[in-house]
Amino acid sequence: MKKRLLPLLIAAVLSPTAFAATPDHVLVVAQSLDDIVSLDPAESNELSSIQTIPSLYQRLVQADRDNPEQVVPVLAESLQPDAKTNTLTVALKPGAVFASGNPVSADDVIYSFTRAVKLNKSPAFILNVLGWTSDNIDSQLRKIDDHRLELKWTADISPAVVQNILSTPIASIVDSRAVQANITDNDYGNAWLRMHSAGSGPFKMRVYQPRQAIVLDANPTSPGDKPLLKSVIIKNVPDPAARRLLVQQGDADVARELGPDQTSQLSQQAGVKVLQIPSAEQHYLVFNTGNGANPLLKNPAFWDAARYLVDYQGITRDLLRGQYFVQQSFLPVGLPGALTTTPFHFDPEKAKAILAKAGITHPAFTLDVENKAPFINIAESLQASFNQAGIKVELLPAAGSQVYSRVRARQHQAAIRLWIPDYFDAHSNASAFAYNTGKDSTVAGLNGWVIPALSQQTLAAVAETDPQRRTVLYASLQKELQRNSPYVFIDQAKTQVVLQNKVKGYQQGLNADMVFYDRVSK
Repeated sequence: MKKRLLPLLIAAVLSPTAFAATPDHVLVVAQSLDDIVSLDPAESNELSSIQTIPSLYQRLVQADRDNPEQVVPVLAESLQPDAKTNTLTVALKPGAVFASGNPVSADDVIYSFTRAVKLNKSPAFILNVLGWTSDNIDSQLRKIDDHRLELKWTADISPAVVQNILSTPIASIVDSRAVQANITDNDYGNAWLRMHSAGSGPFKMRVYQPRQAIVLDANPTSPGDKPLLKSVIIKNVPDPAARRLLVQQGDADVARELGPDQTSQLSQQAGVKVLQIPSAEQHYLVFNTGNGANPLLKNPAFWDAARYLVDYQGITRDLLRGQYFVQQSFLPVGLPGALTTTPFHFDPEKAKAILAKAGITHPAFTLDVENKAPFINIAESLQASFNQAGIKVELLPAAGSQVYSRVRARQHQAAIRLWIPDYFDAHSNASAFAYNTGKDSTVAGLNGWVIPALSQQTLAAVAETDPQRRTVLYASLQKELQRNSPYVFIDQAKTQVVLQNKVKGYQQGLNADMVFYDRVSK
């Protein structure tokens, strides 16, 4: 692309109006970016940011894009685990460099893990599973030389689970020299990295304008396959109908998060294709049971009634028209050991009987929800179905970033949330939903649900080395959370992505971080 063309295209993309047809070496993606809080891999924990991080950063190991149950080395050349001493010795890939040109070293790996743990942002609980804390992380990481290091963990988990955890976005390796040059008020460069990149991924950040666009440029020095595109522009288009129009007219190459009406129309149109991609994405309703929360939401009888006030079939079959299917377990179909039984159905009379027996009268709560499909659609359905049992639900719609911030600050009463596993192991979800000792930033922790017994069961399951026994333990946890928890698990996605026919090589996997642009061509 001529040097002057990309700035003109960026300016057009940031404009609220449509832009010129896309050049051959630039991929334009239309989706909503309103949920993004940060593009710092130590803080990113929203769908759009997690989809973007793998283009900018690499990890020691990552899930194989064609077989995600298998972890493959990326920045690591080799890993030598020792289960007896809880040690992983890592040799780094020779010659690997960051986009800045700085070499990837053992110091960068140690800095990346240390800053992620000490920043203690929302996804830090993933690394906490290793037993890593702000107090002990410095003693768990040891540099052998510039290209070798030793990682230790204190938790009772196997080396296989450790490598799964190290495959998550929060374990991305950052360029320590670039980040340290941009530290403000001892923030480990967090304010800077929210808007910039310092990685070794196939792309590097050109510009990020919150709620407008992300522009990525090819990073030809990235270890591994070199990107075939020169640039990727991800435009924030909050309205699904507008996204449909952009891809329909050829002004966007890819459109995500379209509603059933939009994909139905586009499936009949020449020049575009609709991909059906299995997804581990799930929606659930959660009640905040913490101190200061609405007392109603701490009552297990209310949780029980709520499970019979979700019109599961109406939401998945009629409202979302087959883009989701009913899944009532915290493990999504596709992960080993997921339960597929659906014991609950819409039954307002049964819910009213449960409420009456518990002496619950005049129930009401507020519901935080992202003001976009499918969240707002699900919320409106819940508002109507809960009303049939005399429960008043006040919706509090807001941009995704605002909802994330309120939930993380524990300011919500109830919320409709999205969850996707961080790695391909049942512990990824179990450690979020069934673990909280009272001080954890897990889903249970953010909703004030202190569960010492379930937390111990979760630790026992991850420590179990026999695969069949682990499956039994996770089945027990799933059944317990179905029966008695402040969660109502609603559905699981079947992701639909619309592409121009000229787009080749696009890949997207079951998990949120499995969005790949490096092999895309036009």
